[in-house]
Amino acid sequence: MQKVLTIAGSDSTGGAGLQADLKTFEEYGVFGFSSITSIVTMNPEGGWFHKVTEIPEELLREQLVSVFAGGTVAALKTGMVGNEINIRTASEFIRKYEVAHVVIDPVIACKGTAQILQPKSVEGIKEYLLPYAEVTTPNLVEAGILSGLGDLTSVEEMQQAAEIIHRLGAKNVVVKGGHRLPSEQAVDVFYDGEAFTVLEGPKIQTNHNHGAGCTFAAAITAGLAKGYSPKEAVVLAKSFVAKAIEQGVSINPYVGHVWHGAYNQAEKRMGVAE
Repeated sequence: MQKVLTIAGSDSTGGAGLQADLKTFEEYGVFGFSSITSIVTMNPEGGWFHKVTEIPEELLREQLVSVFAGGTVAALKTGMVGNEINIRTASEFIRKYEVAHVVIDPVIACKGTAQILQPKSVEGIKEYLLPYAEVTTPNLVEAGILSGLGDLTSVEEMQQAAEIIHRLGAKNVVVKGGHRLPSEQAVDVFYDGEAFTVLEGPKIQTNHNHGAGCTFAAAITAGLAKGYSPKEAVVLAKSFVAKAIEQGVSINPYVGHVWHGAYNQAEKRMGVAE
């Protein structure tokens, strides 16, 4: 069984971050490890206000030492890494252990908040993480920031952003259109440095999409660990996430989560006690 690592933030509601990653890894049949970079909490008395508490670098380092003590990690993904020093530490371990498959989900803001990472952190993602990316998965906002193009409103602009991000070192780029792109379809653009592939699927009208981005990147990571090519892993991940969104779950009055077990009908596995 392949070992797969997520270096990401923790979402105590279980929908996004490393919780989403580990659930996705399990559905793909790979063994998941996690190293926590930050803890995200939401205050129901403050309009679901998000608070991000960063994990000190020395503690992130100790977690990564623990993970790699077990030998080869087939693939890893990064999510919310946070500050520049943690970004550099993640990069150090990727380089030191020569991880074969790396997916960089360049989380620059929490869904539900306008909190943007510090400018140095954005530059850190460009300098220390993207050069190791076999695949990177920015959404429209993130792709606009990383490319310097600002707001992206068309497939053509998504393609331009993908080319720029590829030049920053990522071997394959997926720019996610999501709900922000004005289109009847859910459109993503895949770029491998030579050709563009426009991936389309039904745009599912729902508020139960918390964790979709994390789940998508985690699914790609697990797919790469199991031997899929980058394009194959992305196509399968898009189908996996579409099912997860389609069967999303209402968690509380503020948020609805994707259901990570939807693709494999996980709810049926153990049966129901009589």
